[in-house]
Amino acid sequence: MSRECELTGTKPIVGHLVSHSQHKTKRRFLPNLVDVTLHSEALDRKFKLRIAAKALRTVDKLGGLDGFLAKAKDATLPAKALKIKRDIAKKTTAEA
Repeated sequence: MSRECELTGTKPIVGHLVSHSQHKTKRRFLPNLVDVTLHSEALDRKFKLRIAAKALRTVDKLGGLDGFLAKAKDATLPAKALKIKRDIAKKTTAEA
């Protein structure tokens, strides 16, 4: 299982562990991934996702999964999130 957020695409980044003597060794900074189930009100369906805790806070702030995906740019979303966004768009246009 990859260490990548399925909603924002956040991946591990590389940096240095710096000692007191300024000796630098490579290390990885891993995203804080959590397994969650998010509910889409437009689709009336639940999605199991592995997302970063930072992304979960943003989802809550923007009013749930539907609100987050509505504001997210298509270029920044991973394939799984983009498919959910398209399904929501189809459902809302069909209802209107």
